[in-house]
Amino acid sequence: MLRIISANLNGIRSAHKKGFFEWMGKQDADMVCVQELKAQEADMTEAFLAPHGYHGFFHYAEKKGYSGVGLYTRHKPERVVTGFGCAEFDAEGRYVEVQYPHLAVISVYVPSGSSGEERQAAKFRFMEAFLPHLLQLKATGREIVLCGDVNIAHKEIDIKNWKGNLKNSGFLPEERAWIGDLFDTHGYVDVFRQLDPRPEQYTWWSNRGQAYAKNVGWRIDYHLTTAKMAATARACSIYKDEKFSDHAPLSIDYDFPL
Repeated sequence: MLRIISANLNGIRSAHKKGFFEWMGKQDADMVCVQELKAQEADMTEAFLAPHGYHGFFHYAEKKGYSGVGLYTRHKPERVVTGFGCAEFDAEGRYVEVQYPHLAVISVYVPSGSSGEERQAAKFRFMEAFLPHLLQLKATGREIVLCGDVNIAHKEIDIKNWKGNLKNSGFLPEERAWIGDLFDTHGYVDVFRQLDPRPEQYTWWSNRGQAYAKNVGWRIDYHLTTAKMAATARACSIYKDEKFSDHAPLSIDYDFPL
């Protein structure tokens, strides 16, 4: 089995203090995709760069304490790509990809638009620039596993209070249509939802009120894959026994030989 985990850390230093890397070392994962490092290269200790003997690859934001993604793998890749060729968002450290002969695995952090109209406009620009890249990836013939915080809940089942969020970033009609189009038109698959059709399966909770305790959450962290890859998915889990971040790690096992 090929086990791949996606986790938004909301700060790699904070997640480290809360035990994320100890937990990660017990998961027998082949790859761990992380987002929102909130760290620069100078902040990265050996414990962050190569925990438990993993190869670590990172894309840092130019702005300090902001964004940043990483990908840990036990299998040395043929090629590593940082950034997806869009200067505005490559400066924000949102994309790292590792390539193998028949597979590409990506850690991505889609912008949040929740802080206001300016960032929502940036999120729409990201979506517009990222879609052609996703289509180009698919055209390479490799299987694709895109992991990360997409900052969009797709359907009503994916958000606790959907009626109250219809006009809020992350559940806007244009955002939901964009990710729906990925599935319905462009052949990407929401692997978790393929395996687990149950309601109230969330990966992010607001720090306001008692959202986590009451499970008032959103499912905004995904494994998005090509159809053949999705067909090999065998098991999935959202880990909530410990809290490393305001997001929960999402693990999926694929019956796919590298």
